[in-house]
Amino acid sequence: MLIGSHRLKNNLVLAPMAGVTDQPFRLLCRELGAGLVISEMITSNPALFNTRKTQLRLTNTGEAEPRAVQIAGAIPEQMAEAAMFNVHHGAEIIDINMGCPAKKVCNLMAGSALLRDEQLVADILEAVVEAVTVPVTLKIRTGWDKENRNALTIAKIAESTGIQALTIHGRTRACAFKGVAEHETAGEIKSRVAIPVIANGDIQTPEIAAEILNTYKVDGIMIGRAAQGNPWIFREINHYLATGEKLAPPSSQEVSKTLIMHVQHLHRFYGEVQGVRIARKHIAWYCKQQENANAFRAVINRVEEADEQINVIENYFEGQQILAA
Repeated sequence: MLIGSHRLKNNLVLAPMAGVTDQPFRLLCRELGAGLVISEMITSNPALFNTRKTQLRLTNTGEAEPRAVQIAGAIPEQMAEAAMFNVHHGAEIIDINMGCPAKKVCNLMAGSALLRDEQLVADILEAVVEAVTVPVTLKIRTGWDKENRNALTIAKIAESTGIQALTIHGRTRACAFKGVAEHETAGEIKSRVAIPVIANGDIQTPEIAAEILNTYKVDGIMIGRAAQGNPWIFREINHYLATGEKLAPPSSQEVSKTLIMHVQHLHRFYGEVQGVRIARKHIAWYCKQQENANAFRAVINRVEEADEQINVIENYFEGQQILAA
C-alpha cells in the first residue's frame, strides 16, 4: 500500500489508541508484522507541546519509517501548527483524528464531533495539507449518528484537499464502540475515490480481515483493540492472507517472553513508578486467555516495584507451563 511516497511492507495498520500505542507497543507491533503504526493522539494545543505527556508521545527515535503521528483539534491554524511541530520532531506522516468518539474530545468539537461541520472539516484539512510536505491522512467514522451518515461527503472533501489515505471506522460517533462495525460504507467510499481506503472496526481474526479485503476491495485493514495483549494478530493475518492457512496461537512460553520484554520496555520508557502502573493494563490483556487470570490480576495489580512485577509474571507463567504439562 502506498501513502504518498511511502510504500508500506503490507496493508496492516496499528490504530492510534490513547494510552496504548506508545513507543514500546508500536515497536512490538512492527516487529510482529504491522506495516504501519500510528502514535497516540497528540493535542494541537501549543500550550501543551512541552508537557511530559506530549513529549513522551512525540518520541520516535529508532522507529522504522515511515513514522506516523496522529493530531487532534478543531482550530485549523492550530492543527497546521501542530502538524509542522510534529514533522519537525520526526513525523513522516500526519494523521488527522476525526474519528474519536470520547466525550472529552467531542466536547471540544474535535475528533468525530467535527463530522457535523463539513466546512470546518475542509478548512482543517486544507490548512494541514498546505502546512507540511509530508503525506497527510485522515481517520473518520461513518457519521455523527445513524440519521447523519456523511462519510462519503467527507471522503470527497478529503480527496479534494490532498489527503493521501482515509481510514473509516465502521460506526457513527453516537455508536461509540457499541454494536457491530459495518464496512459497507468503507467499500462504497473505496469505489468512489482514488485515494487508499482503510477499514477499521471489529477486525479480530485473520478470516474477518480477509473477508473485508475481498468483499469491499479496500486497500488496507486497521487493527485497534484486537491487538491489545495480542500483537501477534499482525503476524497471523499476514500469514493467512499469504497462504490461506491459520497460524497456531503463540505458546505460553512466547507469550511470557514477549510480555516480559514489553513490560521491561515500559519500565525504561516511563520510569519505574509510572511504568509499573501503565504495564498493569497490558499484563491483564496478555493474560485474559490464560488459566487463573483473575487471581493473577489481583496479585499483579498490588505490585509497586519493577523487579517484583517481572518476578510475579515469571512465576505465573511457570505455573501455566506446569498446568499444561
